[in-house]
Amino acid sequence: MKYKKLKELHPDVHFEIVAMSTTGDKILDTALSKIGEKSLFTKELENALEKNEVDLVVHSLKDLPTVLPVGFTIGSVLKRENPHDAVVLHPKHKGKCLDSLANKSVVGTSSLRRAAQLKKRFPHLEFKDIRGNLNTRLKKLDEKDDFSAIILAAAGLRRMGWENRISQILGPDDCMYAVGQGALAVEVRARDQDILEMVSVLNDSDTVLRCMSERAFLKHLEGGCSVPVAVYTEVKNSQLYLTGAVYSLDGSDSLKETMQTSISSDNQKVDEKVQRVGITALKVSEAAQDAAVKLGVDLGNLLLSKGAKEILTVARQLNDAR
Repeated sequence: MKYKKLKELHPDVHFEIVAMSTTGDKILDTALSKIGEKSLFTKELENALEKNEVDLVVHSLKDLPTVLPVGFTIGSVLKRENPHDAVVLHPKHKGKCLDSLANKSVVGTSSLRRAAQLKKRFPHLEFKDIRGNLNTRLKKLDEKDDFSAIILAAAGLRRMGWENRISQILGPDDCMYAVGQGALAVEVRARDQDILEMVSVLNDSDTVLRCMSERAFLKHLEGGCSVPVAVYTEVKNSQLYLTGAVYSLDGSDSLKETMQTSISSDNQKVDEKVQRVGITALKVSEAAQDAAVKLGVDLGNLLLSKGAKEILTVARQLNDAR
């Protein structure tokens, strides 16, 4: 993280890093979508925050629910790394890609979102659950012949220094990414104005606005890890573009739309009614934040008007029955 930046800006403050594990880290034999508990990767960390054992917590933003527990807020969202998914091949398939894998090759992923999109895009492949941390999943891939490839977040592989294992980056035409994927978030106690001010320097404006629109979209759809929802965002010429999609579990049924909005703060007023999906981004234009959230809500409404709720309801029921 930008730990060094905080130390440089606040030389009189002693910063201590405390490593912690969570429920999601410990349950390694069940797909996340089947566990059914929210805050799998955040609960223990928020408990420490509530007890004043720590003053700020760093998360992968995609692990944070769109509605945080009372008393907590996301104080900063760091510059996003590559948000796309990556293909990691079994060593015997080096040089190949998903298209060139043999018929019925098994690909591992713990994500309903990835599986739904990839089943439709690569119908010759089979997709099966694979759980565990990155080390565990790579070991399962390399030491057995159960999987020809696994799908992982490119940002996670880079952070662990395993970029050399990436055989293919999946662009939005192959597989759109999860809400908040590739971004780190700093969660703090909402009442701690000094801490909020301190971490606000870590905010990356474009990342904040992109992720706000994505989180607003997901929240409006009432989605989560138990349903296949995917997004793609970009900022160009003061315009924020949001593409959002919902899928059936097998990918055969889907809805996908794109909308855009201006995030230029010129002549825009702050809308006090807008709820900013758990993010308090000081030093980022409030009018732009409101526009980003509204974009997510509007896109959610558009998909709901076309039948998104029905698709997600069936997907949730089928996942629960598996």
